[in-house]
Amino acid sequence: MRVYPKRMRRRVRWWKVLGLAGLAGVAASGVVIARAERRRRAYTPEEIRDRLRNRHAEANSFSPTGEQD
Repeated sequence: MRVYPKRMRRRVRWWKVLGLAGLAGVAASGVVIARAERRRRAYTPEEIRDRLRNRHAEANSFSPTGEQD
């Protein structure tokens, strides 16, 4: 078994910490994406249509000059 100098051991330790932090970040972002996907799929098609129609009506209620109709 090789004995590495103290400086080299620290460098290897930092790479391990960074690698583990990266893996934790990827796992956390996957959890966030999965949660958002579940929330999005929880809507029925009718609810989605209603929400889109409401957003469309709200967007059209404002004129380009910023004044309401």
